[in-house]
Amino acid sequence: MRSVTILGATGSVGTSTLDLIERDPEGFKVVALTANCDVAKLADAARRTGARRAVVADESCLPDLREALRDTDVECAGGADAVCEAARMGADWTMAAIVGTAGLKPVLAALEGGGAVALANKESLVSAGAVVTDAATRHGATLLPVDSEHNAVFQCLETRNADKVSRIILTASGGPFRERSLEEMRAITPEQAVAHPNWSMGAKISVDSATMMNKGLELIEAYHLFPVTPDQLDVIVHRQSVIHSMVEYVDGSVLAQLGSPDMRVPIAHALAWPARMETPCQRLDLATIGRLDFEAPDYDRFPCLKLAREALAAGGARPAILNAVNEVAVAAFLARRIGFLEIAAIVADILDRYDPAAPETLDQVLAIDAQARQLAGERVKDCVA
Repeated sequence: MRSVTILGATGSVGTSTLDLIERDPEGFKVVALTANCDVAKLADAARRTGARRAVVADESCLPDLREALRDTDVECAGGADAVCEAARMGADWTMAAIVGTAGLKPVLAALEGGGAVALANKESLVSAGAVVTDAATRHGATLLPVDSEHNAVFQCLETRNADKVSRIILTASGGPFRERSLEEMRAITPEQAVAHPNWSMGAKISVDSATMMNKGLELIEAYHLFPVTPDQLDVIVHRQSVIHSMVEYVDGSVLAQLGSPDMRVPIAHALAWPARMETPCQRLDLATIGRLDFEAPDYDRFPCLKLAREALAAGGARPAILNAVNEVAVAAFLARRIGFLEIAAIVADILDRYDPAAPETLDQVLAIDAQARQLAGERVKDCVA
């Protein structure tokens, strides 16, 4: 039986992970579940799985959580420090699915235990790639990629031939606006941006997919996960989302991982790794699909992807700034304070104006993140004014 902790248990990745675990109660034991503030959903999941501990990051929600679980043996806790303590409880396998930079400290706390950490929080590697990978090495922990693209690469990467990789090719659906003109995109609403044509995801990730920033962040993440240089990372638009990514070797062979667009497939691979487990996911029917289409990404219509590529090439603090400003800009767009195209404009502006030294510690990463957010917030106010 494998012990499991889920950081971010009430989000889309967390609930998909719970679905798989609950289908095999003899195979998994839940140590801890955390959420931001969704008490009802967290309490229900803790009851169903018999979790030892349930934690809300928003400490003001702790009384409600205790009330919801008062007739159980589940330990309740609240606050950011309590989330990190849950991550340190020694689970064999931890799902890191807290969205944004808020997930960085819990990821590092989970790595301290030396177990397997399934990474669905791409911002951790984008903002603090070297800090996270160094921590994994120092504690003997294993990082398992859960994003469908990185998990696909992980499945296709021949460890014994890692030095023979020519390219890693990440596929992108292109989001809901891949055929819209720039003029049409000026009027995009939050409702349109979160309606992804292939995947069911949270609002922030859906907007990132619509701007293709999501793919840019994944390029940076791939650089830290796999033994390649920035020049060996490519993106291709594949609207059907059937091929999730590819690895090209020096002999010209290209290995691809295919599957239905269901996050339970990559989660199951990480959950059972190095074995395999059954899932209820729809099986791929290529005859019904009929065709697979590919096209090069349009960097003019999707400048966020270009900004991310440039940040990866420049290195240093640039990826952390990119990520922080994007989070602020996306939140402002979802709140209807700025337009869709202003997301990329704000990111570009702050990258032009703020260029600190490369961070070497977590505290330095967080300081850069905080300053970038402050500058982005001021820029948003200028747009609103």
